[in-house]
Amino acid sequence: MGTGVGGGKAVPRYLQIADEILQQIRAGVLKPGDMVPSESVLVDRYSVSAGTIRKAMVEVRASGLVATRHGKGSMVKDRPPVRLRSSDRFRAAHRRGGKAAYLAESEEAGATAKVSVLYIGPAEAPEDIAGRLDVAVGTKVLARRRLYFRNGTPVETATSYLPWQVVKDIPELFAENPGPGGIYARLEEHGHTFVEFVETLQARSAAKAEASELALSPGAPVVHLLRNAVTTTGHVVEVCETLMAADQFIFQYRIPAAD
Repeated sequence: MGTGVGGGKAVPRYLQIADEILQQIRAGVLKPGDMVPSESVLVDRYSVSAGTIRKAMVEVRASGLVATRHGKGSMVKDRPPVRLRSSDRFRAAHRRGGKAAYLAESEEAGATAKVSVLYIGPAEAPEDIAGRLDVAVGTKVLARRRLYFRNGTPVETATSYLPWQVVKDIPELFAENPGPGGIYARLEEHGHTFVEFVETLQARSAAKAEASELALSPGAPVVHLLRNAVTTTGHVVEVCETLMAADQFIFQYRIPAAD
């Protein structure tokens, strides 16, 4: 029998059980290397059928937080350590050295980084993005959407929106790999010199699709970040929308004390 939640909808019992197991993993009740209780133990604990537990475990395995071996059960996987997200990742020296911000940051943390490109192509500028780029809502822009992994675990998604007039003559920005230093290096090569990066952060709960993409429990906390890349002429040539698993990042920023 489902339990009523917001909107009067009932959550199936197997999803409730799956969520409780995932919350135990995230809270450290079940630690990396621990075995998830067996099917028979879970049947007794929750007073449900074996079929309900099997469906719950399908959801748990889909989260990416456990590794399952036939005949041995499911074991909690290691989550990557919390990683410092510092403003230093945008230093020009990194771009000159051929390192994009994420790769430079991961290297400094001693982590293995991987980027999966989900989409590159034209898109209509959403309202919040259009305002930042100073274009009309629905204007054609280039969208580059990526999923970032650290030590094999998805930790953030990012979508860059760039004005079409800026990128149409920079073919590297339409490639899956834009080359050493990433898209900021290519933009600077074409005369768009950066003066600052302005970030806005907001904490909220992950939507269902977002939680699935980042292997999080439904409703898990995430950090929604919007970044403007501003050039010396005062133009914003990229807006990056990023969603991060909140438990995987600590944010550190340098704040000048002078006027």
